[in-house]
Amino acid sequence: MMQIEFQGAARTVTGSMHVVRVNGRTLLLDCGLYQGHRDEANRRNRVFPFDPRSIDAIILSHAHIDHSGNIPGIVKQGFNGPVFCTPATKDLAALMLADSAHIQMRDAEYINKRQRRAGEPPVEPLYTPGDAAEAAALFAGVPYHTPTEILPGITMTFGDAGHIIGSATVVLTVDGRGGGKTTLGFTGDLGPNDLPIVRDPEFMGNVDLLICESTYGGKRHEAPEDRDEHIRADIVRTIDRGGKIIMPAFSIGRTQNIVFTLHTLRDRGRLPDLPVYVDSPLAVNATEIFRKHPETFDEEVSEHIRKHHDPFGFDRLHYIRDVADSKKLNELSGPALIISASGMCEAGRILHHLANNIEDPRNTIAIIGYQAEHTLGKRLVDGAEEVKILGTMYRRRAEVVKYNSFSAHADHEGLMAYAGQFDRKMLRRVFLVHGDFERATALGSDLSQRYGLDAVIPARGEKFDC
Repeated sequence: MMQIEFQGAARTVTGSMHVVRVNGRTLLLDCGLYQGHRDEANRRNRVFPFDPRSIDAIILSHAHIDHSGNIPGIVKQGFNGPVFCTPATKDLAALMLADSAHIQMRDAEYINKRQRRAGEPPVEPLYTPGDAAEAAALFAGVPYHTPTEILPGITMTFGDAGHIIGSATVVLTVDGRGGGKTTLGFTGDLGPNDLPIVRDPEFMGNVDLLICESTYGGKRHEAPEDRDEHIRADIVRTIDRGGKIIMPAFSIGRTQNIVFTLHTLRDRGRLPDLPVYVDSPLAVNATEIFRKHPETFDEEVSEHIRKHHDPFGFDRLHYIRDVADSKKLNELSGPALIISASGMCEAGRILHHLANNIEDPRNTIAIIGYQAEHTLGKRLVDGAEEVKILGTMYRRRAEVVKYNSFSAHADHEGLMAYAGQFDRKMLRRVFLVHGDFERATALGSDLSQRYGLDAVIPARGEKFDC
């Protein structure tokens, strides 16, 4: 008997965390940070709905913080088992968790200033850099397509999810008491076909049970060729009016995708001559890790490398680490493109670039990723005329454009095509996670109507005996 309990990314897109109990053992698929309203996020991230010491092992699908970000928290509270992931994810996650720990420290310092003024007791950070380092020491890298017995009678196999480098689908094969086997598949975050840099997602093979993401259920992405022309036209239009393009981008995956796209446009003579700045220490460090893992690249990037071209560098592209150099970007007088984190405009250097450029009608704010509810990025996409940045209200006069085709998630038809590969006689049930209820409902309805699959949208805390 297998029991699956959904404790994160259930009817939402954040905080991925699924508990699997089988053969007297307990596994955790992902251990992500919940991101939302501050009070709710603080409560959910600090209090696990199970005893962390009861978890025998964690299987991590990929390095993004909404999937990996609370591993230091669970280690701090007593978990000391292995964390299985691919080698590229091991390297990326160590970097991201260290960065997240510094953010937790800064957030605690900011809150404690207010606490002192109010005469209230201080708060502790969710975890520290020391906790992140302790967590990183537990990571065990397992290559793709390498069946590995992670616990007695439980074998794990990773496949390429095509989302970011190192991202994996997971198949768990569990020995039954009567000699039979049960297979559980987990898509993690499934990428689209033709995403820059990474290979297309590969089919995990037939399974009895499937946990599937549903981020873009009912939605369709712009075609890649349309995307390239779209971004080129927006850059040209902004240059013509003497403005700058400010581009919030996630440091892992999205920044490298946009840099490679700009590189290919430049190679084809389609990119106007303007300086491009990547202003994010995390993105700069992550790009170095990308360079260390060419085994994850698709054929297009591999061809660049064979021709001795750096896929993440071209003339007029500048990587910024130092704060002083970041501040100098405020003094730029002519057109430029500034890529900076965070992708949802909630923290980091992008806030300063937005504050300095949002009220100039010559400028363009280019949104290239999913924007969660209650974030500054979502308010910009929704057309807010006034927004608060770093405690100050600004009137938005800059143009705002949005690209859906840079998404590292498969859209509705991509998810349907992936699901269509399974043997419907074998696949007993599909659990839809990592999607708002509306998106999961759209995908579940189509899975049922088109393929006759039993699709369930679990609520947080819901358990299923399988």
